[in-house]
Amino acid sequence: MDKTAPLLYEEPLAAVTLETPPDLDRLRARLDEYMTQHGLRSTAQRRLVTETFFSSTGHLTIDDVLERVRERNPKVGYATVYRTLKLLAESGLAYERHFGDGASRYEVAREDEHHDHLICLDCGKIVEFEDDEIERLQVALAEREGFVLKRHKHELYGLCPRCRERERDG
Repeated sequence: MDKTAPLLYEEPLAAVTLETPPDLDRLRARLDEYMTQHGLRSTAQRRLVTETFFSSTGHLTIDDVLERVRERNPKVGYATVYRTLKLLAESGLAYERHFGDGASRYEVAREDEHHDHLICLDCGKIVEFEDDEIERLQVALAEREGFVLKRHKHELYGLCPRCRERERDG
């Protein structure tokens, strides 16, 4: 895939379609291994939250996941969703993101996949992108300073075209 084209996909809120779905069996196996290593038990509600999250796309808040989970089981509580998403983040199966709007957002941590974010400061639109040139520059900068990169996150904040137009016309 040519990663010089900056847009991977856009997401106005949380719903978005990815190019390839996550490997659910692999995610489940990694979670089972983590839970066994840490002496954690699997409950029906935790499994429902996990399956719902792993089957979702985009950057979801706890409320987003709770709403989807309650479509299948209205008895699942906020605390269960919160604790399960924190567990997924601690186990490396989810990324917890903070895009400056005060909400924690979660996305499935897909192995061997990396992307960066453009975030609109007005409407909250999130655009994910991959760019080989930016990746090369980051590695070169780290090497120049004597660093070996282990991970990074790149978030750019500005105004999307729609909000810029609204600001110009406003």
